Amino acid sequence: MKRVFDVMVAAAAIILLAPLLMAIAVAVRICLGKPVLFVQERPGLHGVPFKLVKFRTMRELYDADGEPFQDEDRMTRLGEFLRAYSLDELPGFWNVLRGEMSLVGPRPLTMEYLPLYSVEQARRHEVKPGITGWAQVNGRNALSWEEKFRLDVWYVDHASMWLDLKLVALTLWKTIRRDGISQLGHVTMPVFLGSTPPQSGIGKSRK
Repeated sequence: MKRVFDVMVAAAAIILLAPLLMAIAVAVRICLGKPVLFVQERPGLHGVPFKLVKFRTMRELYDADGEPFQDEDRMTRLGEFLRAYSLDELPGFWNVLRGEMSLVGPRPLTMEYLPLYSVEQARRHEVKPGITGWAQVNGRNALSWEEKFRLDVWYVDHASMWLDLKLVALTLWKTIRRDGISQLGHVTMPVFLGSTPPQSGIGKSRK
C-alpha cells in the first residue's frame, strides 16, 4: 500500500509540476551553468547505494588543492531560495518512482557517514529513505545530529500509512513557513563527525 501511494503521488507530482520543474531547470542553467542536476551516491534501504537526484544549489568552487570551498562560500541566492522551499528536492520524485526512495522516510545522507553511526542510529536504514520524514517536520536542519537520528529511528518503529499521510501534510505546512532551514551559522547541516563512542552499524563494504 505504501509503494502504491508513493508511485501515485510521485507520478502525479512530476506531471503536475512539470512547468515548475522546467522553470527551475532553466533558472539553474542560467545562474549556475551545467550540470543542472546534482547527482550523488547515497545509502538507501539497508545502506545499499543509489544515485540521488536534486537540483544544483551551489557553485563549483575549489581551492588550490582541489578541495571544495565551504558551503557558505558556494551557496547562491537561487540556491538559498530553492532550499528554503525544498524545491531543490523535487527531482527526488524520480527516485521514488524508481523504488529507491519513498515519499516518507529518513533523509538519505552521504555514504561517508555509514561507518560513523552507532548501532541504534544505523537502524534508520531499515526503511527506504524519504523525500521528507519525521525529523524534517520536527526541526529539519535546526536539529542536532543526535536529535535527528533519534527521530529517524522513532519513525522506523512507528511507520504506518496514517503517519505517512500526516507527515506529507505537515511537510507542506512546514515548507510554507520555512521552519528549520538550517542551524545558526550554517547554510546547511554541519558535517557529522560521529557519536561517542562510534560503533559501526553499517560498514564500508556497503559502499
